Amino acid sequence: MLEKLNKLTESHGELRPGHGIITGVIALSLAILCFLGVLAFHFPEYLTTPQLRKSYNVDTLRTVMFGALVIAGGLSLVNIIFGRSRYLSAFAFLLVALTALLGGHKVPVNDFADNTPYIGLDWFILDLLGSALIFIFIEKLFPHRKNQPIFRPEWQTDFHHFIVNHMLVGFMLLATNLLVHKGFGWAVKTDVQAWIQGLPFVFELLLIILVADLVQYWTHRAYHETWLWRFHAVHHSTKHMDWLAGSRQHVLEVIATRTLVLAPIFVLGFSKEVIDAYIVIVGFQAVFNHCNVNVRLGPLRYVVVTPNFHHWHHSQDKEALDTNYAAHFSFLDYLFGTAANSKRIWPDEYGVLGDYVPNGFFKQFKFPFTWKG
Repeated sequence: MLEKLNKLTESHGELRPGHGIITGVIALSLAILCFLGVLAFHFPEYLTTPQLRKSYNVDTLRTVMFGALVIAGGLSLVNIIFGRSRYLSAFAFLLVALTALLGGHKVPVNDFADNTPYIGLDWFILDLLGSALIFIFIEKLFPHRKNQPIFRPEWQTDFHHFIVNHMLVGFMLLATNLLVHKGFGWAVKTDVQAWIQGLPFVFELLLIILVADLVQYWTHRAYHETWLWRFHAVHHSTKHMDWLAGSRQHVLEVIATRTLVLAPIFVLGFSKEVIDAYIVIVGFQAVFNHCNVNVRLGPLRYVVVTPNFHHWHHSQDKEALDTNYAAHFSFLDYLFGTAANSKRIWPDEYGVLGDYVPNGFFKQFKFPFTWKG
């Protein structure tokens, strides 16, 4: 069974209906999420994110988990009875049974310490489920490459990056906050912070996006034009653009970039409401601009970064190499002379020119330290 599951996870392509693969994958995915959820119920102090705990409605989460268990169990049981993808459905059913034996949706959550080290398992579950449901739907509604399947080549590598970069959210936040507060505390000016916090919400929001994008632009440009490319090449090695492609980033690059972007936000003292709104916007754009969607936004594309604009940044086409660095405001690239200029609407190929970055999470983690280029 494990050997067959391993072959499935290493495969790619369109899921063919009528063989139980689609329902089996749905059942297994829900079963895995429920199993992770029951672990979070048992060890909330170590597996959940303090910032998210305050927003939870536990009864709602229990209802959602119960529904997911019923769907996963039902789909897997039907497949087993009718002999469709039995190995896949059997594993899903075993996970459902194990989740139920561990207490399922009825696990009591008692008082617990709030200052323990933690892994953001709850953030991973919510982010994966939300991102998959929203962005896969958008990709199927407005596809750029219509024949590109959900499980396209090398999706496993990007998913491994997704797991690491999202499961370690607690460590990431701790590391970046420590670096920002220790390294940039001297630059804080209370009168400047008071003036910024006195701005109307919309103006303060536009300002935080502009400040963050200016830092991100020059940081991003440095990744391309200096020895730091060895880290950033990992991100560019994906050959297919979709909602999962943006997750392919070296861990050290994630920490460095977040630190540099958060530094001016901390120093300038933007209000919590504006920071929360910015996090939502940057989270959406980071995924959406990598999506396999045919979106250009007309003349607005000269102001705001769109998927079309960012796809050119990932292109192997020589006229687009080292261009389109902005993450939010595309006018920055036009202002600094780094906007891609092509008569074609979309690039032909994605990835690193020369294709010298290896595939696989661990190989890509080691790549910056072993590359001789």
